[in-house]
Amino acid sequence: MSPVTAPHGNDTCALSYVRGTSEPPLFELTISQALDSAALRWGDIEALVSVHQGIRWTYAELRARADVLAAGLIALGLERGDRIGIWSPNCAEWTATQFAAARAGLILVNINPAYRLSEVEYTLNKVGVKVLVAPERFKTSEYAEMIEALAPEIAGDHGIIKSARLPHLEHVIKIGDGPRKGWLAFEGIPSLAVQHHRDELANRQKGTVPADAVNIQFTSGTTGLPKGATLSHRNILNNGFFVGRSVGLRPGDRLCIPVPLYHCFGMVMANLGCIAHGATMVYPSEGFDPLAVLRAIETERCTALYGVPTMFIAELGHPDFERFDMSSLRTGCMAGSPCPIEIMKHVIERMHMRDVTIAYGMTETSPVSFQSSGEDPVSRRVSTIGRVQPHLECKVIDDDGNTVPRGTPGELCTKGYSVMIGYWDDEEKTAEAIDEDGWMHTGDLATIDEEGYGNVVGRRKDMVVRGGENIYPREVEEYLFRHTRIKDVTVVGIPDAKFGEELCAWIILKPGETLSEEEIRAFCHGQIAHYKVPRYVRFVDAFPLTVTGKIQKYLIRKQMAEELGLEEQTTA
Repeated sequence: MSPVTAPHGNDTCALSYVRGTSEPPLFELTISQALDSAALRWGDIEALVSVHQGIRWTYAELRARADVLAAGLIALGLERGDRIGIWSPNCAEWTATQFAAARAGLILVNINPAYRLSEVEYTLNKVGVKVLVAPERFKTSEYAEMIEALAPEIAGDHGIIKSARLPHLEHVIKIGDGPRKGWLAFEGIPSLAVQHHRDELANRQKGTVPADAVNIQFTSGTTGLPKGATLSHRNILNNGFFVGRSVGLRPGDRLCIPVPLYHCFGMVMANLGCIAHGATMVYPSEGFDPLAVLRAIETERCTALYGVPTMFIAELGHPDFERFDMSSLRTGCMAGSPCPIEIMKHVIERMHMRDVTIAYGMTETSPVSFQSSGEDPVSRRVSTIGRVQPHLECKVIDDDGNTVPRGTPGELCTKGYSVMIGYWDDEEKTAEAIDEDGWMHTGDLATIDEEGYGNVVGRRKDMVVRGGENIYPREVEEYLFRHTRIKDVTVVGIPDAKFGEELCAWIILKPGETLSEEEIRAFCHGQIAHYKVPRYVRFVDAFPLTVTGKIQKYLIRKQMAEELGLEEQTTA
């Protein structure tokens, strides 16, 4: 449905404020109740297919597995509200833990699979993780060795761990075959429960309410320590439902999920979206692998695909792309970072995703606040982030907190059911992010047009000020993407003695293609303002990425500053 825009007098002075519809009503359910409903309605439909593990569970089986695991966790001594951490790539055990934690009244703590010693130590201690679930290793991450380095007490006698560096941690649970001294086997947890643990599980499900905290996700800020965004059942269950609704998910759909489950894109938008609509969660691999995605789409006849733009770029650019049958695809969602217009067009045309949507949000807002729909014209879906989701309000403000006129850039703020409970044990940071009126300040620069469509023009910290001119890197990126020999591009600002900042473009070329800096500048000449033409151009093989596929622009800025000898200016 189209959003309702609050009136602001005549159109010429309309302000950048929009309010979503109030229909359909919000779910006032817990995640446990939502799983019960899914098992009742779609018990024989496949809920989960983990391709790389050869695992297939129906909705009835998923609920049964979540129940026995939840009872086993209670048998370990986990009380209502205790934190259980999961540090793992994508697998069926991740999802079983997600739903078992919700059914046992626990708070699931998502730990980034790329974290190293100091990061995981900080995370576990910050929120007081009592039980940790993890495999022995993933790629270059030796999880078991890192945990045992922090808590060598694990290798002692079986029982509750008493660690000096991880004082809250009591048990570690190992995903995967083979025993490890001091670790509990994931598959053995259900056998720990007896009848009174199952009775306690039933009581907890009755006593849990939608407003209760169910998840902590750590933000991946580029400065300062990560903050634990604390989210409720009501936050994330409703957001998963509305994202799936915009995508057009329906019972029997099969959603290919290459995004990491530890991120809100995976566990909320994908997993909970499927639960709310009766679709199948299809995991093609542990970590992102474009070839595995293409294979899963074909063999599992997936009807929907989620991903960040860099994932779609990798899939489209794979040398074997044309060998795979993508005709089963109908819809999907791109989110996580701005999608280049040209890539969106290729997804619609070459991947048959005619109903693909764009979504925008942040961890602290559960995450999505703006999204397009399959009913939006393609021109709108390739050039905006869509319109505000139901039951939410959004506005764009200036530096003084005033709502700006339509079409004027400013900071985007969100209000409504999706705003987090707060940052765990950090009232000061929570107050900085959420004002007294309940508005979450995103830190993103955006515009809202006359029809209520939003557009993100960059991060406040990413905006480049060159000689007094404000430049939004995404605008330059969109133009460079038109070049037929460019596969991917990102633009950042770096220090400059004369203008304050200058633009630098990092470019990945398509296989077998060549370009020079002079050709790039010639391509820009006369097409974009002179001050938007990148002064520095570098051709690279890859960008520094987060686990979720977001480009780490701060690392590019740092590398360029070092290369150009700008370190003194950077810190001045």
